[in-house]
Amino acid sequence: MHWKSVTALALAAPASALLRFGCSQLVVVRIDPLVNPGLAPSPHLHQIIGGNAFNITMDPSKDIPAEATCTTCQFSEDFSNYWTAVLFFKAPNGTYHRVPQIPNLGFEGAKGGMTVYYMQDGLANYQQTSKVTAFKPGFRQLIGEASYRSKAQSRRFRQITYTCLETPGTRFPESMDFPTKPCAAGIMANVRFPTCWDGKNLDSPDHMSHMAYPESGTFESGGPCPASHPVRVPQLMYETIWDTSSFNDKALWPASGQPFVWSMDDTTGFGSHGDYVFGWKDDSLQRAMDSTCYVNCPTLKTQSISAMNKCSKSIPFDEKIDGWLEAIPGLPDTATQKA
Repeated sequence: MHWKSVTALALAAPASALLRFGCSQLVVVRIDPLVNPGLAPSPHLHQIIGGNAFNITMDPSKDIPAEATCTTCQFSEDFSNYWTAVLFFKAPNGTYHRVPQIPNLGFEGAKGGMTVYYMQDGLANYQQTSKVTAFKPGFRQLIGEASYRSKAQSRRFRQITYTCLETPGTRFPESMDFPTKPCAAGIMANVRFPTCWDGKNLDSPDHMSHMAYPESGTFESGGPCPASHPVRVPQLMYETIWDTSSFNDKALWPASGQPFVWSMDDTTGFGSHGDYVFGWKDDSLQRAMDSTCYVNCPTLKTQSISAMNKCSKSIPFDEKIDGWLEAIPGLPDTATQKA
């Protein structure tokens, strides 16, 4: 995604809805209520943003907005949860250090977190004219596969990429694997979800089959949805900026490649993935999608960055995740990681 394109879209008028908003960090913890519901700790570490109703099971029968008391997201009616794996730096001596997250341009002051997008059309269509159906209560999805380690495997998912940030405004080129050189302003991990829903199932056993990519073309080109998944929904996108600047000394990098590793022990970058549990209050997301919105949306309630930063979630078990670690939490065991 090119920052110049985003800026141009902000100035285009009239335009329909494109939501771009920041969310501060909620919690970093080994919980995954989609893939490992009820399991605590789950196999690998995740970083989570959104509503504080987040829990080990995320029972789909529960009313998430009613259960939550706050959200780390800019739009205070969004109690959804969004999460990804966590990035670590591996030092030459074999120890690991969690890479911190920093806010995106326009959201300075936020406590880490991510930038979230809901788009009706690719950015080439500045007017965002397509009509889309908002996700429904109980909806959830996953994109990416944590076990993938090759480009051939990762091609199954069209738009899970990385951007090596030379400056905070860098938005291209994108790669499917980790950058192989130091990135002055950090590494941006981009996760884009499919945009065609079967219109029936709020979830599926693999958390993906109820969703599909366009039958031909792409989301950006306005490709049509397949007959099996005829309902067009917004493209959900995450941008996470990992502040790798403290680890950019090439003397600390292995001769064989780059030093970063995902929390599921992925040094290739091909295992990147994102999870989503819908939690917008009432019909607020549909109203936004039917309105003229860009960042500031007149149909939605907006909270301050300080309010976003105040929302948090207590961790249900004690595990050391910061400082220098002998092993990534959960890999291969956590015996030395307990505080």
